[in-house]
Amino acid sequence: MAVQQIKNPNKNADTGAYSDGIIVDGWLYVSGQGPIDMATGQAVAGTIEEEVRLTLRNMGDVLKAGGCDYSDVVKCTVHLIDIETFGRFNAVYQEFFKGVLPTRTTVQSMLSLGIKVEIDAIARIPTGDQHA
Repeated sequence: MAVQQIKNPNKNADTGAYSDGIIVDGWLYVSGQGPIDMATGQAVAGTIEEEVRLTLRNMGDVLKAGGCDYSDVVKCTVHLIDIETFGRFNAVYQEFFKGVLPTRTTVQSMLSLGIKVEIDAIARIPTGDQHA
């Protein structure tokens, strides 16, 4: 099985012992992304809306580096520190995902660094002119 590591092109700081993404058999697996400043590796505190936007932009950078975009995502797992913010999270999430939405699991979790959200994803790498 061939495995290809994908890195966020904006990541200049070490954020842990994991790959940003891995490609296996035409699938891109994106590690949990959070509201992290990729230049410093530091969490960026903000409202749930601000943190979700930064998290999904970070995810988008990994998707792009792996030859994908948001429309290729088939599954997301979302961790919220406070499930009561679900409606606000969901409104921002829908800014990034359009059309047929990915399947999703959303749970309340304890998160490190004081962040409010973490999202991982699985995307199918397009072949041919699927994005045309």
